[in-house]
Amino acid sequence: MKHFLVLNGPNINLTGIREKSVYGDKNYDALVQLIAREADRLECRVDCFQSNHEGALIDAIQKAWADGLDGIIFNPGGYTHTSVALRDAIASVPIPTVEVHMSNVHAREEFRHVSLTAASCVGQIAGFGFEGYLMALRYLEGSHG
Repeated sequence: MKHFLVLNGPNINLTGIREKSVYGDKNYDALVQLIAREADRLECRVDCFQSNHEGALIDAIQKAWADGLDGIIFNPGGYTHTSVALRDAIASVPIPTVEVHMSNVHAREEFRHVSLTAASCVGQIAGFGFEGYLMALRYLEGSHG
Protein backbone atom coordinates (compact mmCIF):
# COMPACT_ATOMS: atom_id res chain seq x y z
CA MET A 1 0.00 0.00 0.00
CA LYS A 2 1.43 3.36 -1.01
CA HIS A 3 1.88 5.94 1.72
CA PHE A 4 1.77 9.71 1.18
CA LEU A 5 2.16 12.88 3.20
CA VAL A 6 -0.17 15.84 2.73
CA LEU A 7 1.77 18.79 4.07
CA ASN A 8 0.17 22.20 4.62
CA GLY A 9 1.94 25.41 5.52
CA PRO A 10 0.99 28.66 7.22
CA ASN A 11 -2.63 29.63 7.70
CA ILE A 12 -4.06 26.57 5.94
CA ASN A 13 -5.47 25.63 9.36
CA LEU A 14 -7.67 28.74 9.06
CA THR A 15 -9.31 27.56 5.84
CA GLY A 16 -13.02 28.25 6.07
CA ILE A 17 -12.37 31.27 8.28
CA ARG A 18 -9.92 33.41 6.31
CA GLU A 19 -10.70 35.06 2.99
CA LYS A 20 -13.70 32.88 2.18
CA SER A 21 -14.01 34.51 -1.24
CA VAL A 22 -10.56 33.11 -2.08
CA TYR A 23 -10.42 29.83 -0.13
CA GLY A 24 -14.07 28.90 0.34
CA ASP A 25 -16.08 28.23 3.47
CA LYS A 26 -15.15 24.60 4.16
CA ASN A 27 -12.77 24.22 7.08
CA TYR A 28 -9.45 22.41 7.43
CA ASP A 29 -11.08 19.37 9.06
CA ALA A 30 -13.33 19.01 6.02
CA LEU A 31 -10.23 19.02 3.81
CA VAL A 32 -8.55 16.31 5.88
CA GLN A 33 -11.72 14.18 5.83
CA LEU A 34 -12.07 14.59 2.06
CA ILE A 35 -8.47 13.48 1.54
CA ALA A 36 -8.96 10.49 3.87
CA ARG A 37 -12.04 9.35 1.93
CA GLU A 38 -10.15 9.57 -1.37
CA ALA A 39 -7.20 7.67 0.11
CA ASP A 40 -9.58 4.92 1.22
CA ARG A 41 -11.10 4.80 -2.26
CA LEU A 42 -7.63 4.58 -3.84
CA GLU A 43 -6.50 2.05 -1.22
CA CYS A 44 -3.52 4.08 -0.10
CA ARG A 45 -2.46 5.61 3.19
CA VAL A 46 -2.24 9.37 3.80
CA ASP A 47 -0.90 11.32 6.75
CA CYS A 48 -1.85 15.00 7.00
CA PHE A 49 0.30 17.56 8.76
CA GLN A 50 -0.06 21.34 9.02
CA SER A 51 2.32 23.83 10.57
CA ASN A 52 2.79 27.57 10.59
CA HIS A 53 6.53 27.03 11.18
CA GLU A 54 9.03 26.62 8.37
CA GLY A 55 11.35 24.33 10.34
CA ALA A 56 8.52 21.94 11.23
CA LEU A 57 7.65 21.68 7.52
CA ILE A 58 11.28 20.93 6.66
CA ASP A 59 11.40 18.30 9.41
CA ALA A 60 8.23 16.70 8.00
CA ILE A 61 9.75 16.51 4.50
CA GLN A 62 12.91 14.89 5.84
CA LYS A 63 10.88 12.48 8.01
CA ALA A 64 8.79 11.47 4.98
CA TRP A 65 12.00 10.41 3.25
CA ALA A 66 13.38 8.65 6.34
CA ASP A 67 10.08 6.77 6.74
CA GLY A 68 10.08 5.68 3.08
CA LEU A 69 6.92 7.48 2.00
CA ASP A 70 5.97 7.35 -1.67
CA GLY A 71 5.11 11.01 -2.26
CA ILE A 72 4.27 14.40 -0.79
CA ILE A 73 1.40 16.73 -1.60
CA PHE A 74 2.52 20.15 -0.40
CA ASN A 75 0.74 23.46 -0.02
CA PRO A 76 3.52 25.70 1.30
CA GLY A 77 1.12 28.64 1.75
CA GLY A 78 2.94 31.97 1.90
CA TYR A 79 6.30 30.18 2.06
CA THR A 80 5.81 29.30 -1.62
CA HIS A 81 7.08 32.74 -2.56
CA THR A 82 9.78 33.20 0.07
CA SER A 83 11.40 29.97 1.23
CA VAL A 84 14.63 28.82 -0.33
CA ALA A 85 14.95 26.47 2.66
CA LEU A 86 11.73 24.62 1.75
CA ARG A 87 12.79 24.51 -1.90
CA ASP A 88 16.08 22.94 -0.83
CA ALA A 89 14.34 20.46 1.49
CA ILE A 90 12.14 19.22 -1.37
CA ALA A 91 15.14 18.98 -3.69
CA SER A 92 17.18 17.15 -1.04
CA VAL A 93 14.97 14.07 -0.81
CA PRO A 94 14.14 11.70 -3.69
CA ILE A 95 10.38 11.77 -3.11
CA PRO A 96 8.01 13.03 -5.79
CA THR A 97 6.29 16.14 -4.51
CA VAL A 98 3.30 17.93 -6.02
CA GLU A 99 2.75 21.56 -5.05
CA VAL A 100 -0.91 22.42 -4.50
CA HIS A 101 -2.66 25.76 -4.04
CA MET A 102 -6.39 26.14 -3.46
CA SER A 103 -6.51 29.49 -5.23
CA ASN A 104 -5.18 30.32 -8.67
CA VAL A 105 -2.03 32.06 -7.47
CA HIS A 106 -1.32 33.24 -11.03
CA ALA A 107 -4.53 35.28 -11.08
CA ARG A 108 -3.77 37.00 -7.78
CA GLU A 109 -1.23 39.56 -6.62
CA GLU A 110 1.95 39.68 -8.68
CA PHE A 111 4.18 38.51 -5.80
CA ARG A 112 2.20 35.23 -5.76
CA HIS A 113 3.10 34.46 -9.38
CA VAL A 114 6.57 33.24 -8.42
CA SER A 115 7.00 29.95 -6.62
CA LEU A 116 10.42 29.18 -5.20
CA THR A 117 9.32 25.65 -4.34
CA ALA A 118 7.66 24.55 -7.63
CA ALA A 119 10.91 23.91 -9.50
CA SER A 120 11.76 21.16 -7.00
CA CYS A 121 8.35 19.51 -7.47
CA VAL A 122 7.11 17.17 -10.19
CA GLY A 123 4.23 19.56 -10.83
CA GLN A 124 1.97 22.28 -9.51
CA ILE A 125 -1.83 22.31 -9.25
CA ALA A 126 -3.48 25.66 -8.55
CA GLY A 127 -6.97 27.07 -8.54
CA PHE A 128 -9.13 23.98 -7.97
CA GLY A 129 -9.78 24.38 -4.25
CA PHE A 130 -9.84 21.15 -2.26
CA GLU A 131 -10.08 19.15 -5.50
CA GLY A 132 -6.45 20.04 -6.24
CA TYR A 133 -5.32 17.85 -3.34
CA LEU A 134 -7.32 14.92 -4.73
CA MET A 135 -5.87 15.48 -8.19
CA ALA A 136 -2.37 15.37 -6.72
CA LEU A 137 -3.16 12.22 -4.73
CA ARG A 138 -4.53 10.47 -7.82
CA TYR A 139 -1.45 11.46 -9.78
CA LEU A 140 0.99 10.17 -7.16
CA GLU A 141 -1.01 7.03 -6.44
CA GLY A 142 -0.97 6.22 -10.13
CA SER A 143 2.84 5.92 -9.96
CA HIS A 144 3.39 8.98 -12.11
CA GLY A 145 5.70 10.56 -9.52
